[in-house]
Amino acid sequence: MQTFEKTIRVVADDLDDLKHVNNVRFVQWIQDISKAHWQAYAPKEIQDEVVWVVMNHNITYKGEALLHDEIKIRTYIAESHGATSVRAVEMHNAETGKLLLTSKTAWCLLNAKTGKPMRISDKIRGIFLSEKEG
Repeated sequence: MQTFEKTIRVVADDLDDLKHVNNVRFVQWIQDISKAHWQAYAPKEIQDEVVWVVMNHNITYKGEALLHDEIKIRTYIAESHGATSVRAVEMHNAETGKLLLTSKTAWCLLNAKTGKPMRISDKIRGIFLSEKEG
């Protein structure tokens, strides 16, 4: 499976009372990179036909991020079956390489018109098999 990466810089609005990145912000970044990966690779006509919804997040926090840190976020599809796709996300401090978190999120594919779950087609699965970097 191909990976998709981006780097972000921590700003003051990302911080909690301890001056660390708030866990809610980490969840937002997990969703943001997932959406960016999908939008970067899936053809517009497929994006118009389907929608992904979160079934669950499993996040393991390994370290803190602070104001002005650069964070490298990497995602890939770990597995897919039926209507479910499990996406892995890792975040590292871009300067030190220190692992900040790992996560796996189960996403369910829905028909955009009916809102009902639908099987992930070979066409959709094939979108994420190339080695193109984001």
